[in-house]
Amino acid sequence: MGAYILRRLLLMIPTILGIMAISFTVIQFAPGGPVEQVIAQLTGQGGDATDRITGGSGDFGAQEEFGSDLASGNEISSKYRGAQGLDPKFIAELEKQFGFDKPPLERFGLMLWDYLRFDFGESFFRHISVIDLIKEKMPVSISLGLWITLISYGISIPLGIRKAVRDGSAFDVWTSGVIIVAYAIPGFLFAIMLIVLFAGGSFLDWFPLRGLTSDNWSELSWPMRIVDYFWHLALPLTAMVLSAFATSTLLTKNSFLDEIRKQYVVTARAKGLNERQVLYGHVFRNAMLIIIAGFPGAFISSFFTGSLLIETIFSLDGLGLLGFQSVINRDYPVVFATLYIFSLMGLLVGLLSDLIYTWVDPRIDFERRDV
Repeated sequence: MGAYILRRLLLMIPTILGIMAISFTVIQFAPGGPVEQVIAQLTGQGGDATDRITGGSGDFGAQEEFGSDLASGNEISSKYRGAQGLDPKFIAELEKQFGFDKPPLERFGLMLWDYLRFDFGESFFRHISVIDLIKEKMPVSISLGLWITLISYGISIPLGIRKAVRDGSAFDVWTSGVIIVAYAIPGFLFAIMLIVLFAGGSFLDWFPLRGLTSDNWSELSWPMRIVDYFWHLALPLTAMVLSAFATSTLLTKNSFLDEIRKQYVVTARAKGLNERQVLYGHVFRNAMLIIIAGFPGAFISSFFTGSLLIETIFSLDGLGLLGFQSVINRDYPVVFATLYIFSLMGLLVGLLSDLIYTWVDPRIDFERRDV
């Protein structure tokens, strides 16, 4: 197993390198980079991202400093849209500020070297280190991702087993109908409905709409802090869990049905084992392999990407919203850092899934498999 783990770890290197290289190449052809955003702000066409840089503490922290570099009247040609009328020296200073004064290959090499040392630099527009920014947003994503994974698997596995045991019964039919309907309802639409009904929309005002904790959270006792935490999470988790367990429930059911029909189950019953012993002593271990295989993808999806709309609707400032805003604002240090971290975690979780395979079923030996 040690050789297999080492081989998987070594394969992560070209995988991460390929992901970063493709993303970096695509970014080079994407219009509206950070330099163009600052230029657009100066010419009255900018948005929120450039508003932040003009109010920060960097080299270009004040609107007046930008204006002092404007050309006196001679228009110049430039590779940036809207740069006509700006001093070429000012454009060069902007490029240096954002690191675009170097060739693309050199910038890519420097970025990889920094990332190997987990040095992710500073956000272009937030004037805070990327790692501190990620730490700041992490509690929201951990809360949503961890609890939605535990709740969805806690519902889907027992429900899927029950449906497999009672396949074709009235229970199986009506639960399948409920699951299909729940899966078909968009999570963001259900979230809006929850707000209207229970968060001061048009009916009841039982739940808060912003943040993970109340303003007086630090003054509360430990039991009340726990209650306050889950009080804030109740609606977002309800909106996310509605469709989260549908796929894993049906997958669990079909996997158990497939195993129940195999010959070893007939043999176990012939030996006098009761249904519970057959189900959890023999079938469970084999049937759960396919569920374990899908766990890393489900975890990564719910942890990092699945909560964007929910974070926006419930004003939860987490990693999903951070990644989306960074792409829109062309905040490249945040974009590449989150991509690097998420990709690395995805690969490590995939390796962990294989190790769990061998724990659930010791008959699996990845080292003997032909590669």
